[in-house]
Amino acid sequence: MSGETDLIKLYSARILELASDIPHHGRLANPQASVKRRAPLCGSTVTVDIRCDGGRIADYAAEVKACALGQAAASVVGRVIIGCNLAQVTAARDALREMLKSDGPTPPAPFDGLEVLRPARDYKNRHASILLTLEAVVEAMETVRAQTTCA
Repeated sequence: MSGETDLIKLYSARILELASDIPHHGRLANPQASVKRRAPLCGSTVTVDIRCDGGRIADYAAEVKACALGQAAASVVGRVIIGCNLAQVTAARDALREMLKSDGPTPPAPFDGLEVLRPARDYKNRHASILLTLEAVVEAMETVRAQTTCA
């Protein structure tokens, strides 16, 4: 019974609420970069579209096909991503990874809402899905930066 109780705690009301309300869900008409990431273990996918201005995200959309935990992570990211720069997004991704794998500190603001996913640290098979959105955004921002530098 304890395993079932743990799963019920993992899928808290707040996680389910976030999963059902993902801001900027969909695709951009003319993104500067699009990145699709897939978690091989569970099959979750996230496609992120971005437009940047001055090294910051000016427009963002994400198509999310993931478990409730991956959807909740995408929801938190979608609420705060506009205006962020690559250093902030990379720091959030790295901190989220450490929070899940090593019970590290909560990701820094404005991504501190990802704290809601701390109970997932004991479910290693869910980590990849939770990290998908931030990994995709980092890759997309690096793509935009490379294109801008080469232009």
